[in-house]
Amino acid sequence: MLHIYNSMTKKKELFQPLIPKKVSLYVCGSTVYDYCHIGHGRSIMVVFDMVTRYLRSLGYEVRYVRNITDIDDKIINRANEKGEPITQLTERFIAAMREDELALGANPPDIEPRATLHISAMISLIERLIAKGYAYVAEGGVFYEVSRFADYGKFSNQSVDKLRSGARVDILETKRDPLDFALWKLAKPGEPSWDSPWGKGRPGWHIECSAMCAECLGEHIDIHGGGLDLVFPHHQNEIAQSEGAFGGRFVNTWMHVGYVQINREKMSKSLGNFSTIRDVLAQYKTEVVRYFLLASHYRSPINYTHENLASAEAALRRLYTSLRGLPVVPESDGGEEFISRFHAAMDDDFNSPLAFSVLFDLAREINRLRDESQIVEAAKLAALLKKLADIFGILKEDPVEFLQSGVADSEASEIERLIALRNTARQNKQWAEADRLRDQLLAMHVLLEDTAEGTIWRKE
Repeated sequence: MLHIYNSMTKKKELFQPLIPKKVSLYVCGSTVYDYCHIGHGRSIMVVFDMVTRYLRSLGYEVRYVRNITDIDDKIINRANEKGEPITQLTERFIAAMREDELALGANPPDIEPRATLHISAMISLIERLIAKGYAYVAEGGVFYEVSRFADYGKFSNQSVDKLRSGARVDILETKRDPLDFALWKLAKPGEPSWDSPWGKGRPGWHIECSAMCAECLGEHIDIHGGGLDLVFPHHQNEIAQSEGAFGGRFVNTWMHVGYVQINREKMSKSLGNFSTIRDVLAQYKTEVVRYFLLASHYRSPINYTHENLASAEAALRRLYTSLRGLPVVPESDGGEEFISRFHAAMDDDFNSPLAFSVLFDLAREINRLRDESQIVEAAKLAALLKKLADIFGILKEDPVEFLQSGVADSEASEIERLIALRNTARQNKQWAEADRLRDQLLAMHVLLEDTAEGTIWRKE
């Protein structure tokens, strides 16, 4: 049975959806003012793609919502820097985000609400918070009164007193408490704005997600996910807003994805130490990047290095090597031990490193059967390997093409020429010449395998 680590309770819990066999999942998406970096690729795209694939493989009907923040201070500032209309900027980067997601082989969410299309829901939610005494109108806009929410800081293990002492106070805002945060910001000259009961303005970042989540999934949901950096203040504030407005529990299970780091420091746009998804994919194949992002547990940090990506590629080559030259057979019974171990790993808070180890054990068994000429049995397990690997979005390519990738056309032509000469020598029983040609290919780091379908080669 599936257990998920809940960031709220700080422990693994048996997953029990609100409605049997149905899952409501909300993930905080991208603020679209720049290209997505590889950290977004992990926290926003690939990890929750894995989660939804696995849940669906268990027979759950998943309703996956991931928002787009298309109005925000960062967006306004970037549009002003570029002298570009805000809608033009956001449309351009929404298109780029979707291109990146497709290039990473991630399935899109079922619903992708944009903040600017849900303003009325945000205004209604703010009105509800005011009516219930959780929010107030002041100079500059509408603010959430943090002291009214008894458990504020509990989710993020933050001391309210310490937060208050370190809070920055904007002299233009007449807040009752420095911790109070904006629900509605009155518009400054030249800023985009919408009509509201409190004057023209725009929503605060946190109220956007509370409103879109409630409108798309309801007031109480199964899973809410996002990057680890969102625990505070964003998710803490979402809890305060949603539970203040609707009462009761907002989210049953909170999931947070660890950082992608460079030199052990969090990758971020603000630090300027990021690599965009498209830059990474210009150097490495999609499945190599997916393997790199999923080979470590989703809650753990991972270090972005060329060495780690090279290791991911080498690991994928081992899996693809087990599939080479085998006939395609329909799924059949068998491999129950591997299936059981794979599910045990994934049921333990989506333990992808342990699940990958099962795939490698399966690949070793396929190689053993091949070596013993049990080709049909090897092919059956190969079908199972590909089925399990689909949870991670890998092993979708033709094995030979993957194993020969990265070889220049001129080098591939020379390899094929030498293989043809060797095959001719073998047909003529010129064994010494055939061995010489094999040795020449080995010196080029080319490994050969003679099968019933012909000679298969791969670059070591």
